[in-house]
Amino acid sequence: MKDHIKRALISVFDKRGIEKLAKSLHELEYEIVSSSGTAQYLKGQGIPVKEIADLSGYPHILGGRVKTLHPSVLGGILARRDFQMDLADVEKWGIPLIDIVVCNLYPFEEVAKKKAGLGDLIENIDIGGVTLIRAAAKNYRYVTIVTDPDDYEGITEELKTLGNVTIETRQRLALKAFARTATYDSIIHSVLKDAMAEEEVFPRAFPIALIKSMDMKYGENPHQAAALYEDPIKETPFKQLGGGALSYNNILDADGAVKGIKLLSDSIGCVIIKHTTPCGMAIGESLISAYRGALASDPVSAYGGIIGFTREMDEEAALEVATKFYEIIVAPSFAPKALEVFRQKRPNLRLLAFDVSNIDDFRIAKTAFGFLAQEDTLPPEPDFDGGEWIGERRSDLKLDALVAWKAAALAKSNAIALTKDGATIAIASGFTSRVDAVKWAIEHAGEKVRGSVMASDGFFPFSDSVEAAAKAGIALILQPGGSKRDEEVKKACIELGVPMLLTKARTFRH
Repeated sequence: MKDHIKRALISVFDKRGIEKLAKSLHELEYEIVSSSGTAQYLKGQGIPVKEIADLSGYPHILGGRVKTLHPSVLGGILARRDFQMDLADVEKWGIPLIDIVVCNLYPFEEVAKKKAGLGDLIENIDIGGVTLIRAAAKNYRYVTIVTDPDDYEGITEELKTLGNVTIETRQRLALKAFARTATYDSIIHSVLKDAMAEEEVFPRAFPIALIKSMDMKYGENPHQAAALYEDPIKETPFKQLGGGALSYNNILDADGAVKGIKLLSDSIGCVIIKHTTPCGMAIGESLISAYRGALASDPVSAYGGIIGFTREMDEEAALEVATKFYEIIVAPSFAPKALEVFRQKRPNLRLLAFDVSNIDDFRIAKTAFGFLAQEDTLPPEPDFDGGEWIGERRSDLKLDALVAWKAAALAKSNAIALTKDGATIAIASGFTSRVDAVKWAIEHAGEKVRGSVMASDGFFPFSDSVEAAAKAGIALILQPGGSKRDEEVKKACIELGVPMLLTKARTFRH
């Protein structure tokens, strides 16, 4: 081998920290090779640079679309230093070896966030950079790939103290590089799928790009590690305005609150979540009246829960909420005076301003069998005019019926919700028996049960639930129907004088 020159290729769009790194490499006697934009920048800083065109013997062509895609560049990166056939080719064709590749990519994500047109999106797909990164990562045994400016300092320190980058560091950086290109391609697929109006909901391949936004203190339990990941194309949907760091359980519960807020978004409403399921839901003329209604549903369970409001948090409601212990308040926004109340009275209470318009109607869950994907939408609301009524039409109870239906839809199956005066008076969730859920809800509601509305997230397999409802004095039942014994259930409603509206669509949530 005649060529023993230490050589670093630098091709970066994000130039944070690159001047300092390049100066260090030059001081360490590395020859620096760069693409045109990076070369001009480094030359402007007084750093000696050789352009890639000088290395390859070819100018940039196609308006800059082809810069680094040449055997003289890629051969110098991919050559195995202990493989004689590779070294023979290097010698034969005069390929200069490259020891370090510093590369980051065109900012496709930033262009996409600006809602650029398809043409601009296409032109911001990096080709040469991805190729350089993958080539260097593949040949990590001999070549160091650096894609993140945060790694510049560590690389420089190893070169100065050890004379080279350790194999352990090269392995770590190679994995990081492959993660970067995989994420980059996943983002491109996601954005172009929307830009090209691709309608296939469940394609055969489903690449997902995720970027870690924060580490959690721990997972569901202290022995479990956890982190929160976000879609890099979408803006963070919430802003924390107060309180301590968010935990894994906080995020799960707050997700339930956000779903509840969206369900009640056409009203002034409040939902209280405990362990991802609602224990209270209400609408009212004001936030404080809605909060009082939701709290009265189950004040014991509400302790330490998460509260969601559909309107800006005001001072009046804040003063009352602050008298009790909760983990999180979620609302579209917080009035300055409300923020001051919480800062003075509940400084550790987590306050999240959340824009529900950012909610994605698509869910993915990991199971032992694989990943499940589904559209996370609800069926149309119950049709009080054209729906199938059994017995007397009770359109006068529509308001309570809709709150009950929404509460049952938000709760874990099997779920039963009882409502009165625009507020739940009981929410039975997570029961393995439908009739047991009915009985629990009736018992929990106590004297309030008479004249209430009952909603079920699934059909009644037997008439026993209707019998329990009639005995308790429930005024109206909503359930989807669809049981083999529907006729028995309808007959029981007529005989016992309990009106029923068949919603025709179940709302299970597991």
